[in-house]
Amino acid sequence: MEAPKNIRSYPRYRPDYQTPAPFLPTTRAEMDALGWDSCDVILVTGDAYIDHPSFGMALVGRLLEAQGFRVGILTQPNWLSVDDFRSLGRPNLYFGITAGNMDSMINRYTSDRKIRSEDAYTPNGDPDKRPDRAVVVYAQRVREAYPEVNVVIGSIEASLRRIAHYDYWSDKVKRSVLPDSKADILIFGNAERALIALTHRVAAGEPIRSIRDLRGTAFMVPRGWKPAADWTEANSTRIDTPGRIEAHPDPYEMKSKEDASCKTEAAPEEPKPILILSREERMAALKEVRNRSVVRLPSFEQVKDDPVMYAHASRVFHLESNPGNARALVQQHGERDVWLNPPPLPLAMDEMDFVFDMPYARAPHPRYGKARIPAWEMIRFSVNIMRGCFGGCTFCSITEHEGRIIQSRSEPSILREIELIRDKTKGFTGTISDLGGPTANMYRLACKDKAIEESCRRLSCVYPTICSNLGTDHSKLIQLYRKARAIPGVKKILVSSGLRYDLAVRSPEYVKELVTHHVGGLLKIAPEHSENGPLSKMMKPGMGAYHAFKEMFERFSKEAGKEQYLIPYFIAAHPGTTDEDMLNLALWLKQNDFRLDQVQTFLPTPMALATAMYHTRKNPLHKVTDESEIVETVRAGKVRKLHKAFLRYHDPANWDILREGLHRMGRSDLIGNGPQHLVPRGTSSPALQAIERKRETPGPDKLARKFGQNKPRPGAAVQRQPVRSARGKPGRMV
Repeated sequence: MEAPKNIRSYPRYRPDYQTPAPFLPTTRAEMDALGWDSCDVILVTGDAYIDHPSFGMALVGRLLEAQGFRVGILTQPNWLSVDDFRSLGRPNLYFGITAGNMDSMINRYTSDRKIRSEDAYTPNGDPDKRPDRAVVVYAQRVREAYPEVNVVIGSIEASLRRIAHYDYWSDKVKRSVLPDSKADILIFGNAERALIALTHRVAAGEPIRSIRDLRGTAFMVPRGWKPAADWTEANSTRIDTPGRIEAHPDPYEMKSKEDASCKTEAAPEEPKPILILSREERMAALKEVRNRSVVRLPSFEQVKDDPVMYAHASRVFHLESNPGNARALVQQHGERDVWLNPPPLPLAMDEMDFVFDMPYARAPHPRYGKARIPAWEMIRFSVNIMRGCFGGCTFCSITEHEGRIIQSRSEPSILREIELIRDKTKGFTGTISDLGGPTANMYRLACKDKAIEESCRRLSCVYPTICSNLGTDHSKLIQLYRKARAIPGVKKILVSSGLRYDLAVRSPEYVKELVTHHVGGLLKIAPEHSENGPLSKMMKPGMGAYHAFKEMFERFSKEAGKEQYLIPYFIAAHPGTTDEDMLNLALWLKQNDFRLDQVQTFLPTPMALATAMYHTRKNPLHKVTDESEIVETVRAGKVRKLHKAFLRYHDPANWDILREGLHRMGRSDLIGNGPQHLVPRGTSSPALQAIERKRETPGPDKLARKFGQNKPRPGAAVQRQPVRSARGKPGRMV
């Protein structure tokens, strides 16, 4: 791999190009106003152009502008023709293509595969301004407009589809986005290092298809290609065996099969000299070998038809994700290979500051006038203080995209941004709506030992327990909070990002600081479930950590004289979840008097570990074989609706499906109008009335009347009926 350089160390490509554009040009007229005859790079995005570091194309565009490149932006082009793709002319270097801040399929469709009513990244929320699978569609239009132009794809949609992946919307395994888009190169993860190096090298005249040594890039190569003759290839099935693999006989073996008694004594071998190496020398030699090896994943043709091989490939892919020890990966697609270099190295703090301190206009492009852009309304008074997450939750794509190593900005950079919001952002009234990131309280947390961090292959630093090598000191974050709220003109600093409460309880001082000064009445946290079965498949902590945090939260709120509440988030129908698990969660919610307004059903996103569980019914958190653990997987739409309904047991719209589900589970004792019941009795459909007549399980009061017995004492234990699946058959997977 190319030796990494600090992203601030490159000489400017155009030394005379010094003055940043008010906004990067989106039309030929805007280019003319800047005196440009052409763009060096044209970025194509499915989002509205908002010149703010929270929006990927603005960040990338300003970063390249600071390197001396002329950058134009095609924002939400009409993909039904090539006209918009020719509007800025042909770029001197390449087109850079992204679907936007979200995967275009997740952006458009709900977990029930219904079209969303609003696109948060589009003016006035219009849901029809980008195509499905936008990266592929945009790349094809660019190739149609300029057949020989260089094409670079990136951002989250390309990142999460860089190898063969399960696609929820078509319900099948699709190949990498590379062969479909015909792109020259894909940049995945945090792209700043690879993007700057790639752009300078192309500008220097290096053919883009010869650039094969950048971390965080993927590309198509001939079958069996390697960077150099001394590279070795390891088959992933030998590294992490997916079941029994029989040794194949060697047809060229010349050894005799004669009985051992017929063998003659072999002459003793000459003794070989023993080379004694220090531990450091041995480790360096092993690292050098590892740096020049590639792991071959099962091919696209294998994983699309074999669930065990898909789950195995997913497991190996995630084990090779630490930039400190990850090897290159390769996966055959037909006659060619998709080659993935190791993940990018994290940015240092000064590099993070450089990225976020660009001269952003901090506003939507003037072309949108007074149109409302929901995503901008959400983040315009918020500050991103870090990126990455070491939680490793299996349903989340942050780790696959941003990595497990936390990259934090410096205090001065963050405080400068708060002052810029105060001085430049229209409508600011003194409240910073969020000071956080992917996880609010991971700021500047890291492994205590760099050498341990670089050799670690854990999928999570906090599951099943918090690693003893992880620093959990929140003092730097507390100090940041105090300095931020002391800025003149700032009345309130809120923390609205999700909080990792199992980390927070390690620092009562942090919880007190947060609860006393930075909660606006409600604080959202994400237990995700109450039951150990689904929690173990999510890699989330048990409810003990939640209760410990809740006790601290309520105690410190009381001490501060504030009435504040926790808002927990839960997921329905996650792999590993049974009907009984969802019922127990509903009973927990009722017991704790939670009536959730917004709930979510599990959405299988490309490449996530939980998606592998959903598709294969295997558990890639452990070695995968034909005989290994079967993961309960809710796939049928009716059962997914039942699981979601359990989260909103209080909603009358859900009572019919809950009554039917409880009858089928043998839990009709929970149907009634008493405080111990989950849903009330009521007038049901004729079909449900028939089920009630045939299958109703007598409750304790009815049994007492029938047999002339006294009613059970209040609070007395009542034996529950055996739990059945929503289809009415014990033990059947749903």
